[in-house]
Amino acid sequence: MTTVTQMKCACPSCLCVVNLTDAIQKDSKTYCSNACADGHPNGSGCGHTGCECSK
Repeated sequence: MTTVTQMKCACPSCLCVVNLTDAIQKDSKTYCSNACADGHPNGSGCGHTGCECSK
């Protein structure tokens, strides 16, 4: 049996893979940051190195 400990951020344009223990859960989806979970208000990205996501 395999236990999943990491998952890709649910934000479609985000490249981040997040540890489930550190993830932000919203609407049964897993996000790497509040910016992703909140739908990128003001066009803010997640701020993680190498990721330029925003909606």
